[in-house]
Amino acid sequence: MRKSIFSLGKSCCFIILNLLLSSSFACAQSGQKWVSYEPAQGPGNGKHIVLISGDEEYRSEEALPMLAKILSNHHGFKTTVLFAIDPKTGEINPDYQGNIPGLESLQSADLMVIFTRFRELPDEQMKYIDAYIKSGKPIVGMRTATHAFSYDENKNSPYAKYSFDSKSKGWEDGFGRQVLGETWIDHHGHHAHEGTRALIDGIMQRKGHPILNGVKDIWVPTDVYGTRELTGDPEVLVWGQPTHGMTAESAVNWEKSVMPIAWTKEYTSESGKTARVFTTTMGASVDLKSEDLRRLMVNACYWALEMEDQIPEKSKVDIVGKYTPTMFGFGEHKKGMRPADFVVQQ
Repeated sequence: MRKSIFSLGKSCCFIILNLLLSSSFACAQSGQKWVSYEPAQGPGNGKHIVLISGDEEYRSEEALPMLAKILSNHHGFKTTVLFAIDPKTGEINPDYQGNIPGLESLQSADLMVIFTRFRELPDEQMKYIDAYIKSGKPIVGMRTATHAFSYDENKNSPYAKYSFDSKSKGWEDGFGRQVLGETWIDHHGHHAHEGTRALIDGIMQRKGHPILNGVKDIWVPTDVYGTRELTGDPEVLVWGQPTHGMTAESAVNWEKSVMPIAWTKEYTSESGKTARVFTTTMGASVDLKSEDLRRLMVNACYWALEMEDQIPEKSKVDIVGKYTPTMFGFGEHKKGMRPADFVVQQ
């Protein structure tokens, strides 16, 4: 009995200590406009990944903290997640297109993961993205990153060339086309009516491409984006086929052609430095309920960082804590959320 009481006391102390540490960590970040996750032991120790959210439709503000926790807790990367913040309230508001605090963290980043849509950021923020792209460091783009920026007001900005519809020489169609491989074209699938069945590229699979390790079954409720011929000599890893319906059991729509939905390429900046780039047009918060899509994203981060030799046969991608993603749609983001709400890791 005495031993049982002692064990119970130890357990209670451990629980209380964890709660105090989590509470202290939350208090430390409560005034911040972004969130950081310290790494557990893992291959990623010593590497810093900055994940930039900011889209009105696909809930990147929910998707990226979840992905960041996986990268930190299971793989040892330090991660920082940035958000679109309403400066008047300090709340996360993806409809506010002109403010993503914390972009200076890109100065210490080894990898940038970007999931923004039609942002027009002030020059004093955008300069950090511009400097990062010129650095030759790797980039991972998700879903609306193909049309990450849109310059309608400050067309004389030195960064207006990043706009998805840019006409600047050498920067036609902006960041999406020039860096990631494609800009916004259209919804190839019937938006909000057709999902996407992912078709793993058999040639890349037989070649043993490390990003495809353990990736076999992906279905997501977002539709297939249309593309043209991708730029930059890409390798398509996954093709997308629209499905008749919004469930994983929905039959594929064979009347529509396949489109590339995940690819790799290289980008050489004006500084002459070359970066590894991975892009997927999947990635909404509800998409990431797919275990193998999470695995694809984690593997892509390893590959982008030239750590492909350390990608496991089946990367651990268990969700850390609770994850109840909001269905995509305009005006559907959770109101009143602050970065501190995403702090607790366990």
